Amino acid sequence: MLKPTFKEALKFWIKLGFISFGGPAGQIAIMHEYLVEKKKWISNSKFLHALNYCMILPGPEAQQLATYIGWLLHGKRGGFAAGILFVLPSMFILFGLSWMYVSFGNLPWVYAMFDGLKPAVIAIVILALIKISKKSLSTRFHIFIAIAAFICIYFFKISFPIIILCTIVLAIIINKYFSGFILTSKEEKINNDQEEEYLINSNNKEFKIDFSVVDLLKNILGAIIFWIAPIAVIYLGVSDFYFWKQLVLFFTKAAFVTFGGAYAVLPYVAQVSVEKFHWLTNLQMIDGLGLGETTPGPLIMVLAFVGFMAAHNHYDGSIIFGALGLLVTTYYTFLPCFLFIFAGAPIIEKTQENKRIKDVLTLVTAAVVGVVLNLTIYLGQAVVFPKEFSLTGLNVKAVVWIVISLIAMYRYKINMIKWIIVSVSFGLITYLIVT
Repeated sequence: MLKPTFKEALKFWIKLGFISFGGPAGQIAIMHEYLVEKKKWISNSKFLHALNYCMILPGPEAQQLATYIGWLLHGKRGGFAAGILFVLPSMFILFGLSWMYVSFGNLPWVYAMFDGLKPAVIAIVILALIKISKKSLSTRFHIFIAIAAFICIYFFKISFPIIILCTIVLAIIINKYFSGFILTSKEEKINNDQEEEYLINSNNKEFKIDFSVVDLLKNILGAIIFWIAPIAVIYLGVSDFYFWKQLVLFFTKAAFVTFGGAYAVLPYVAQVSVEKFHWLTNLQMIDGLGLGETTPGPLIMVLAFVGFMAAHNHYDGSIIFGALGLLVTTYYTFLPCFLFIFAGAPIIEKTQENKRIKDVLTLVTAAVVGVVLNLTIYLGQAVVFPKEFSLTGLNVKAVVWIVISLIAMYRYKINMIKWIIVSVSFGLITYLIVT
């Protein structure tokens, strides 16, 4: 099996960036079909091995998986190419959508389109909650952890990072003394005969990653330099540095606590950006989630919309500063992803089969269920009760469309992007009928 040239791999990473719709499941399926089944660049066992590693990291697992495989094929330049190109198309598309949103969103007919989109987004979040729950709540204890996490964030307003850290500590203690509470799936056996058909396989020593303390320190130092350099340029180039420092620190922190994917960190981002910093409203947050669902790439790109709106509103409707806010947010959201792959893979490779680590992480994903439930209620209330939380303030049209959306996407498996288009059309049609 000949190793693909960098140019050959680059063509696929570029294509992937434009066609990676359907969330992480769809994105991973596209990579598996091309890299494993079609090109045989990596074996199924190594692909799943890399995926399991990426799933225990904070951040978008599909983007990190692309970075990981790109790195295995062509070193750091391959990792950077795969990881950046996975995000770049969606960043430009989201900028265009964000510009149109702030420029034309106040027009009655455009507002009506988003009015139709909002209930569909709530339905999408509910479906994500159902999917995560089925995957994560395997025992009664997992259900208990999910309920406890929900109570902490909903009633006591405990922040998402603290909930995750406390869950990890609790999981370590329980795993050590009461391991029967936590269950993990059985490992798949590797067929060594089939492995030899693939370029990167479990038996190939050429692609084995050796751990080196020096390399680890170099990667960490490099990440620190990459973190400092842009903010130093911003410090020298803008007058209101406090806003940008706030933006950078917030999204850096968010990047390190995105266990469980975008839906896990969105409650934290919504809570802080809407209620504490007042960068945007909760309804604008829902609109941003809807826009993010229509773009290729990871859903975590919704954070870039938040960054755009934050800078746009802070600088009195400036599109240029909004674009800078989007770019800065994207940069600091994904920078840790490269650190986790380049610095962390050699360490995790040695502990990948450690069941204790996997057991601990099952409780983290259980806690994420409670956090996503909080997001569902938080965003749902803004759509269902837009003015006041009472029977007279109930938006009946929104409730009906949420139910219809759930039936369409869950029962009849209608594609999410197609349903978003239907929902936007529904909002526009009802507006034209009423007016």
